[in-house]
Amino acid sequence: MVILVIIKDLAEIASYYFINRILLKSLKEFIIAVLRKEGKINYSFPGSYKLIIFKNMLAKVLEKYVVNIILKIVEEYGLLF
Repeated sequence: MVILVIIKDLAEIASYYFINRILLKSLKEFIIAVLRKEGKINYSFPGSYKLIIFKNMLAKVLEKYVVNIILKIVEEYGLLF
């Protein structure tokens, strides 16, 4: 798997950005696609549209990385039980 090849480098990069409190502007950016819902008579209402949000892929990977670390700590120390 590709993740096994890049996980060490990804961990080092993520650690650097977290330790130095740097959050790249591109990690905060996302794209929103607005699609019309089919069968609507009047498209002047916001409910007549569907939003599809595309987040930055690196941000998704970093979020998953952080969540996994937090879950590991929570399980290890029994913080939710």
